[in-house]
Amino acid sequence: MEKEIRNFSIIAHIDHGKSTLADRLLEYTHSIPSRQLREQTLDTMDLERERGISIKAHTISLLYRPRESKEYILNLIDTPGHVDFSYEVSRSLSACEGTLLLIDAAQGVEAQTLANFYLARQRKLRIIPVINKVDLPVASAPRVMGQLRKLEGINPEEAILASAKDGRGVKEILEAIIKRIPPPPLLPQAPLRALIFDSFFDPHRGPVAYIRIFEGKVGPGMNIKVMSSGREFKVEEVGIIKLERIPTPELTSGEVGYIITNMKRPKDLKIGDTMTEARRPTASSCPGFREPKPMVLCGLYPADEEKFENLEEALSKLKLNDSSLSFRGESSPALGTGFRCGFLGLLHKEIVQERLEREFNLNLITTAPNVRYRLVMKTGETLEIDSPGDFPSQEKIKTVEEPYIRATIITPQEYLGPIFKLLEKRRGKFLDMNWLDNTRVRLSYHLPLGEVAMGFHDQLKSVSQGYASFDYDHSGYQEGDLTKLEILVNGKSLPSLSLIVHREAAYLKGKNLISRLKMVIPRQLFPIPLQAAVGRRIIARETIPALRKDVTAPLYGGDITRKRKLLERQKKGKKRMRKFGEVNIPQEAFLIFLETG
Repeated sequence: MEKEIRNFSIIAHIDHGKSTLADRLLEYTHSIPSRQLREQTLDTMDLERERGISIKAHTISLLYRPRESKEYILNLIDTPGHVDFSYEVSRSLSACEGTLLLIDAAQGVEAQTLANFYLARQRKLRIIPVINKVDLPVASAPRVMGQLRKLEGINPEEAILASAKDGRGVKEILEAIIKRIPPPPLLPQAPLRALIFDSFFDPHRGPVAYIRIFEGKVGPGMNIKVMSSGREFKVEEVGIIKLERIPTPELTSGEVGYIITNMKRPKDLKIGDTMTEARRPTASSCPGFREPKPMVLCGLYPADEEKFENLEEALSKLKLNDSSLSFRGESSPALGTGFRCGFLGLLHKEIVQERLEREFNLNLITTAPNVRYRLVMKTGETLEIDSPGDFPSQEKIKTVEEPYIRATIITPQEYLGPIFKLLEKRRGKFLDMNWLDNTRVRLSYHLPLGEVAMGFHDQLKSVSQGYASFDYDHSGYQEGDLTKLEILVNGKSLPSLSLIVHREAAYLKGKNLISRLKMVIPRQLFPIPLQAAVGRRIIARETIPALRKDVTAPLYGGDITRKRKLLERQKKGKKRMRKFGEVNIPQEAFLIFLETG
């Protein structure tokens, strides 16, 4: 029987129905037994099912036979929709020839819809628009088609009306995949050239790579080479991916599948790398995709310092499954030894922490998120720092540059006022405004990344009652009036509690932080001064009062001088304690401060 291959992905904004559509495609093609079907079948992590979002790109091979004479192998790579996981989308698109652009018929084109559309167009993929959820009472397919007309290269008349919930339009989607998405070029006799677009760590088999073969073929027993490192490995198993791995005799050009070698160390496998045959290597590597740039950085520390090596091993294994995660060692006087980790956003940070705690049984502490700054020193040297503790004294710095983003916000018009105020408060600079239809507006703003790293997304959802959507692209560095805000406890600076802030906001930020810190540090037998400082200048102060003890309580009767002697002795002891005493900040208080800061 003749077989043809189609490699495609599904891209959309978050909660537009990607996982549900994948369920219907699995159901319609009978690719897996009906007993294994459930809601969000491809979302295999508990976190994905609990939150109702896709976190990882998921790969599965569908067998579709519309006619008796021909069978189609449809390799589906489902993708996440949240802005923090856009790197997963770019990896998926690198292994495809086409994609389904899914749009909610009620919500219309959203910020991440546009971002994913531009990613697909940049890779010159065939884009099939699908208007989903047409069964909803508030659905308006004509309004969505009007929005699609503003997307270059999209013909709204070709859009497929579907409902992933009740299965409407699924057959038309499958026919469109076959007819509109081109088959991959077949070059089985050429030297092996395979793109590693995903991977994970199997505790029994070691690193497992998901690959798309562009040229050649690979099978067990072949010696392959990873092109970036030049290291050679022997292939132990190859196969296709259903819900489980299914071994096959070989994988050939155009196919998507997995490969297991005798590789043992997770760091030997790098997503985006090219595999080739060791004996007959290819001349050029796969185009791959852009390297991820961490947008938000913070410290990850084990609550039990003895678990440091366990955390290091867990991060190495998790990086196989999430190549956008970066980490390096660091130490803190308050928290001990840990890692400085880079993430694509705050949700990405939250997900990584939860995965480490659940999958590797770790109890972790995270420090306040920061971004990476660029310092031009008076000596002419340029430094990049991502921790306030590395910020040098102001006298040595010529200029400070902070990372900026180009933000895209799509919102109903009635929320424009509160959103403008929020963006102005966050030092945003207006760039552009376009109407998508009579009620929805697309805003473009230039914003400092540090201003959106904490709390911005929640505030945006709050002022827009959940209707505004947000997406961004990194747009380089720009000089800013930034300074280091230090927190002093009992006269000593704590680097772990320092922040890099805009000079105009330093006073309010410092006053707010020490007032919160006062609430969480337990009282001692002596008063503890809390201070916020910029350089050598104290800009705010609070004092934690001493914990008083009635030393005269055991006394009864007698001369009053006995009480006076005891009180004088206590007074001298408190002076000595204040002079030589150390303030022990409990871990719980440190955590609460970081969460609220």
